Amino acid sequence: MKEHNITQSLTESMQITTELEKSVVLQEPNEFSVVKSTGIRQCAAIRRRSFLKIMGGGLAVLFTAVNVHGEGGVTLAEDSELESWIHIGANGQITVLTGKAEVGQNIRTSLAQIVAEELDVPMESIEMIMGDTALTPFDRGTFGSRSIPYMGPQLRKAAATARQHLLELAARKWKVNTESLTTEDGKVIHASSKQSATFGSLTEGKKMLERIREDIAVKPVSKWSIAGKSISKVRGETFITGKHRYVSDMRLPDMLYGKVLRPASYGSRLVSIDYSAAEAIPGVKVFRDGDFVGVCAPSHRVADRAARLIKAQWSTVSAQPSHENIFNYLKSKQEAAGKAVPSSLNAAFAKAPVSIDKSFTVDYIAHAPLEPRAGLAQWSNDLLTVWTGTQRPFGVQEDLAEVFQVPKEKIRVIMPDTGSGYGGKHSGEAGIEAAILAKASGKAVKVVWTREEEFTWAYFRPAGVIDVKASASNDGKLLSWEFHNYNSGPSGIEAPYEVAERHTQYHACESPLRQGSYRGLASTANTFARECIIDDLSRQLKLDPLKFRLQNLTNERIIAVLNAAAKDFNWSGWKPAPNSGIGIGCGEEKGSVVATCAEVRTDADSGLARVVRVSVAFECGAIINPSHLENQIVGSVIQGLGGAMFESISFREGKILNPSFSTYRVPRFSDIPKISVIMVDRKDRTPAGAGETPIIGIAPAIRNAMLNATGKPIYSLPMQRDMSE
Repeated sequence: MKEHNITQSLTESMQITTELEKSVVLQEPNEFSVVKSTGIRQCAAIRRRSFLKIMGGGLAVLFTAVNVHGEGGVTLAEDSELESWIHIGANGQITVLTGKAEVGQNIRTSLAQIVAEELDVPMESIEMIMGDTALTPFDRGTFGSRSIPYMGPQLRKAAATARQHLLELAARKWKVNTESLTTEDGKVIHASSKQSATFGSLTEGKKMLERIREDIAVKPVSKWSIAGKSISKVRGETFITGKHRYVSDMRLPDMLYGKVLRPASYGSRLVSIDYSAAEAIPGVKVFRDGDFVGVCAPSHRVADRAARLIKAQWSTVSAQPSHENIFNYLKSKQEAAGKAVPSSLNAAFAKAPVSIDKSFTVDYIAHAPLEPRAGLAQWSNDLLTVWTGTQRPFGVQEDLAEVFQVPKEKIRVIMPDTGSGYGGKHSGEAGIEAAILAKASGKAVKVVWTREEEFTWAYFRPAGVIDVKASASNDGKLLSWEFHNYNSGPSGIEAPYEVAERHTQYHACESPLRQGSYRGLASTANTFARECIIDDLSRQLKLDPLKFRLQNLTNERIIAVLNAAAKDFNWSGWKPAPNSGIGIGCGEEKGSVVATCAEVRTDADSGLARVVRVSVAFECGAIINPSHLENQIVGSVIQGLGGAMFESISFREGKILNPSFSTYRVPRFSDIPKISVIMVDRKDRTPAGAGETPIIGIAPAIRNAMLNATGKPIYSLPMQRDMSE
């Protein structure tokens, strides 16, 4: 190993280029990829054409440079390469290759429903291939609630094309018109002659490649019989019974266990090291490359013990900010000067009869997934296979290629279904560390991060400062709107309200902590600030907050969910009670809309509040799986409650001070309110993503309810960082 080269490359690869939301990477639509692990085996440099041969006879439907109708009009496929999406085997088995990863959002089931619907086959006949860079076309990653709106339409076209081709095969075989044929339960049927043929019998022995037909007709939503239903999670029983194998469960023959020595704090450099005591343990070997120090041992326990015996001295970095002064630090570290505010906006604000000027702060928070990062790596000659839980398998493949200076074609990244990401697993640190140690040791190596490592060395949701100035007329019309976000991000930054004069700007800043994507991105912070200001203005005007919103909105989708949530919540019929209050918040993100109402009760002595009930109305176009959509909404509300009330990363002098569940407060069972979910099924709209948007309404709804209860406005997240048991 060349001194310092790997360390430098590893450090660079761990710099999250994915989200700060200023990143172009996340602002462009996905380009498709990913597949499933079919078990632990050596990387054999499988190419997609070889994969078709392995699968045997049948019909394979391919994309070539298909244009997505939607945001950015991005091209899915490389112009020079065909990419497989659907294979119909001779035995009737249908294999779907999709560029999306399963991290608990249940996209495996929803995408399978889409294909089953268009092909007229039972769900049981579909096998989804996900998360394997050797078997699928390039994909930017699974993020941004884009799996359904971008992958869904493409798989519908692919399945519809396959169905049409099967009809044509049968028509030629029976010498009839395709119009006289139908499909049902994996068969082509000719009713008048009572002939039928299974899909497998029609494709057997045929090596036909069919291009996607851009003009192919897909089923109207009104005729869905599989999509639109609450079908159980594919392979759901394996998660309940423990049969599903996460990366941390995997084993290879003669595998070693790796442990990486971590610095004392952010920015520290290794000054001196003595690992003689560690290497005195039988079977232990320590590898160093610059600041990278890793231990390999025959068991995880031995590796951990050896790492603890290493005596290392690290340099310290002076004058680092802490959580007490982070917001002043961020504003002082803007990367570029802001745009000038229009004079007309300043004039409108100055003349308005009602105005408000406030600053909001948002803390860094952790993703806190139940499954920490894990990676398993094996070299076979010059070929590398890495199993790791990541939302961006192809991104990790690129990082590995950079670290080891080898072609991507010699690297295979496999992503088994993984235990949650929330935007926190765009990177593949554990897989890269395992690959470094596997290269050094000559054996397969598994690295599993501890909970403390996950809290400390993974990236955080960005902290930020949001400055808002807004004004309104006496009759409740917004007159001016000025909104500045520092560091948190631009997602969801534009207000949906009608206002004559507005200026909105995102200011990128230098962050002292590693930061990146988070569920809902910065839309959680921007929606919080916006909806709090709206309530503050309505309070000054002595107008009902719901009425004030409605009279400044023309977006019929947001109006619909506001009315639906308010009706379910009995907003107009609520009777004020001592120490109680109600609040509302709404927004639009990722093509979906949400409105959330909340009721809180406050303790008169401590001032602490408890959320007692929530109504959330959500609309993401046509619903593919109602049960799983409800799970996404409820999960978002609970996660958003944590960030709203008490989640916060404490740090000082580059050290994370609360790197465990005992010190980092997440929602507990006792915190969970009664949650009522209203799903607005818009069959006239194409389905949009649902994994992120529902989170954005809960924080402002809680804050506005607390304002209603106490009369005291709050301008920071979390709102109750010292919340007691």
